[in-house]
Amino acid sequence: MKYRLKSLAIAGLTSVATLLSSAVQAVEIEYWQYFFDARVEAMEQLIEGFEAENPDITVKMTHFPYADYRTKVAAAIPAGEGPDVVQLFYGWLNDYVEAELIQPLPADVFPPAKIEEDFFPMVGAMREGDNYWALPTAVRSLALFYNTRLFDEAGVDAPPTNLDELVEVAKKLTKVDGAGNLTQVGITAGMTAQDHHWFREVLVRQMGGDPYTDDYRTVNYNDEAGQKALDFYVGLAKQHKVTAFGFMDEPQAAFKAGRAGMHIDGSFRIGSLNGVRGLKWGVTELPAGPDGTRSNYSSYWVNAITTKAEGERYDAAVKFMQYVTSDEAMQIWLDVVGELPAKPSVGMTDANANNEVFGPFIRGLAYANTTKFANESAQRQAMVDMVSRMDIEGQSAADSIAAAAAEEQKVLDDYYK
Repeated sequence: MKYRLKSLAIAGLTSVATLLSSAVQAVEIEYWQYFFDARVEAMEQLIEGFEAENPDITVKMTHFPYADYRTKVAAAIPAGEGPDVVQLFYGWLNDYVEAELIQPLPADVFPPAKIEEDFFPMVGAMREGDNYWALPTAVRSLALFYNTRLFDEAGVDAPPTNLDELVEVAKKLTKVDGAGNLTQVGITAGMTAQDHHWFREVLVRQMGGDPYTDDYRTVNYNDEAGQKALDFYVGLAKQHKVTAFGFMDEPQAAFKAGRAGMHIDGSFRIGSLNGVRGLKWGVTELPAGPDGTRSNYSSYWVNAITTKAEGERYDAAVKFMQYVTSDEAMQIWLDVVGELPAKPSVGMTDANANNEVFGPFIRGLAYANTTKFANESAQRQAMVDMVSRMDIEGQSAADSIAAAAAEEQKVLDDYYK
């Protein structure tokens, strides 16, 4: 009996020692993202899966309201606090690199050639020189949402496949009152929403142009192609009278209210539309250009390793980056959040690419471009001003686009100089 008790005591001490040893060896890293219910839920699943595969690493997730997020990150990392792996919007990359908040991904684990082979092309915007600084788990693109009830009422059998059809369908969906005021628009319009992306990366390219040169440091849309794109866009309101800028204040609000037949928006809008009672909608790829040219715009949030991560925390952060950019992680993110896989190996499976809702967005990734913004809000404002000059002041497309190009070029020059 004494021998048995002694054996149990020894076993107990051994197990305690083992626990203490594993606790000492365990590495904890911190992950930060902005708060959004579905994103938090998805990351909780990814952390659980990662920790199951890496029992010597624990990941602590912290999230903040979007309005406070950038300020919190900028304050924490220089103080040696906060995240080891951080989520950031792709358009913030230059700011984060310049402020030394993040460090490049190790090329031996994330070879640039392998990244460019495995990911959709727009992810290349995360490369500077020989280094990738960040990678996404998921990406977004644009597509054309349409109200199926309004289509049925107007006798429209199918959504438009090109810009000419877009105009004709929009005419059938437009309604006015006795005084000629719009009560229902055929398509929403407004550069404050996603239309500034549609103009730059889609319409300008479909008209035969290139919105920027020199790695997005030089404005290039002040030409014939840009004028054609602008004339088409503003013409939806001024010539064809199928929309109005500022109708119901926000384009997405008009579509949600059932007062717009069509609406161009990102894949991130799916969740909010699903929650609108009584709204019946479908989605299709963006209409092709005059010669069948297809283009799209993609944006995304990426994960990066911060300059706080050193030693064993750095090694753990690298492993975590590998996991959150894996095929498994991308499928989870699609299922939980509704954002699109960043790799064709996940996005272009039959089940995903042909999905009734996600499919049009995923297929659009194959021909999507990503604008490298220096200051997205200022560059968007140039587009807003450009349309206002034509809509309110009656300025020509040639004069208005020239002014917009000069305004935006100044933003780029001030940033890159």
